[in-house]
Amino acid sequence: MEGEDRFEVLLTEAEIERRVREMGHEITRDYEGRDLVMVGVLKGACVFLSDLCRHVHLPVAIDFLGLSSYGDSTTTSGVVQITQDLTQSIVDRDVLVVEDIVDTGLTLHFLLENFRVRKPRSVRVCTLLHKPSNTVRDVPLDYVGFTIENRFVVGYGLDYEQRFRNLPYVGYVRTP
Repeated sequence: MEGEDRFEVLLTEAEIERRVREMGHEITRDYEGRDLVMVGVLKGACVFLSDLCRHVHLPVAIDFLGLSSYGDSTTTSGVVQITQDLTQSIVDRDVLVVEDIVDTGLTLHFLLENFRVRKPRSVRVCTLLHKPSNTVRDVPLDYVGFTIENRFVVGYGLDYEQRFRNLPYVGYVRTP
């Protein structure tokens, strides 16, 4: 793909596929008999959520919420904006927030506080990637795919200037 040479592979397609399958089985076990709605945080989690939900062997509902704290930058602005709200109520539902990456924790903290007033039965968090070295605000993470070091990552739903979300692996930007 044009421009792909600026990235180094961090997690291969096979590694991601294996871990997503494992997480799906864990979620299936933990939510059996419950009214689960998986909420993907747009835009980054769309690829992860699509793959993950196929490994959750339960009748789940899916919804999306758009949040932004980056814009077109590679660093967070610290200001979180809701760009798209849920289309269904989460009152008395078991909610699993599906994130692509938890970096500073600021965006997720904002989301969890916002959800608290919506009165779900429970809220848990599933993230493909976690960068603990960047934590500004601690948030509970119930399912973590991979813990990574502090690098700007791209692919498998994560973008670089709103592009390259379609890479089948997670890579990082090479330094010259």
